[in-house]
Amino acid sequence: MRLVNRTFDEIEVGQSAELSRLIKPDDLYGFASVSGNFNPMHLPNEDGNGDGKAESVAPGMFVASLVSAVLGTILPGPGTLYRKQTLEFHERAHAGETLRCTVTVMTKEPDGAVTLRTEIRREGDDALVVSGEARVIAPRKKFDRDNIEVPGLVVQRHRHFEALLERAKPLPALPTAVVCPTDPNSLGGAILAAREGLIVPILIGDPERINATAANMDADISGFGLLPAENDLAAATTACDLVHEGRAAAVMKGHLHTDDLLKPMLDKTRGLRDGRRFTHVFVMDVPGQPEPVMVTDAAINIAPDLATKMDIVQNAIDLALSLGMEPRVGVLSAVETVNPAIQSSIDAALLSKMADRGQIRGGLVEGPLAMDNAVDLGAARTKGLKGGVAGRANVLVVPGLDAGNMLAKQLAFISHAEGAGLVLGARVPVILNSRSDSAMSRLASCAVAALHHAARSHG
Repeated sequence: MRLVNRTFDEIEVGQSAELSRLIKPDDLYGFASVSGNFNPMHLPNEDGNGDGKAESVAPGMFVASLVSAVLGTILPGPGTLYRKQTLEFHERAHAGETLRCTVTVMTKEPDGAVTLRTEIRREGDDALVVSGEARVIAPRKKFDRDNIEVPGLVVQRHRHFEALLERAKPLPALPTAVVCPTDPNSLGGAILAAREGLIVPILIGDPERINATAANMDADISGFGLLPAENDLAAATTACDLVHEGRAAAVMKGHLHTDDLLKPMLDKTRGLRDGRRFTHVFVMDVPGQPEPVMVTDAAINIAPDLATKMDIVQNAIDLALSLGMEPRVGVLSAVETVNPAIQSSIDAALLSKMADRGQIRGGLVEGPLAMDNAVDLGAARTKGLKGGVAGRANVLVVPGLDAGNMLAKQLAFISHAEGAGLVLGARVPVILNSRSDSAMSRLASCAVAALHHAARSHG
């Protein structure tokens, strides 16, 4: 960014400067975080006055800060110091609107003070939003630099999950077998999803423990189905039976080991096999990314062979399509070239060719790709990689469970992502939450399951 000021000697009465800015929802969150003003009227997803709508009103001082931006960067520019500012607010500005701030020099005084008329108008209808006067001390020394850098800010909100929840809420609530919800996290997640209209829980397990957990949470579960089971394995088997009977359209993991949950589902006679291998997908909402990012497989297949990876890719593509995404699958390896000594690079190349030949359908598949050139266009161009996936991948297929688990947790704990977990390849979606999942992650997992079920139901 280049900044050039106008010194006191260069300033003339009548000179003016202007700056336009689009108000984005993230701007309002950022201002709330920095200023400490958490008035719900100014938060994009909050109902500030009880009318059931999010007002997204830009705070007055945020709007007025546009005046400071013009004074500090254009006229007079770098070196300017405020002495006084008057403000009169005429209209409210909202997220999604573009404001134009104009300052005009009114007077100059021998002591270096400059008075400027300031106004902010809304582009489109030219409505006057703010008017006032600024009195500043203008700089005496010339400033002209083009190496000014300001670090970018990433607002840690999960707008992709918010959008998925909004898409899932109009769908019929999904009858869901919740297996062993005997701790506050798993039972609380089911209750929260039911409250949001995403699922209708059918609780399976030890009734005494489930009721005791609900009582400790001061939660009312009298409206849910409650089926007894002697142990974890019996509870998981009951969930499979409910699916076969058409009483459950999804299964949710409670307080039991994943192996115990999946074992009855893999049974050849009473299980839920659907022709493909069971695979796991993390749908990650990474702050700053333009769309959700999928990581697969990070929870079930430890060291998948080529046939298993084919199902991993196809299951992920199907889920991406269910969520309205355009699947761009990057098959990851340590390098972006085929190396006979690195099996993951060979598998990636074969998967890419299988997609070219129609053995994998519904999305673009490219590999091998290293992590950097899978998700960063600059890195992809540096390596001379072309095509629709390199630098733009939204489905990341990892070589094995170790790599997938590490990648997902790095995104969660370093990049502040939220993750929704789902097992695919069964007759119904299997919601796989962990004990450390937040409320948003649990809701998002149910929303993803509901959207995937709806898409499969409609072919």
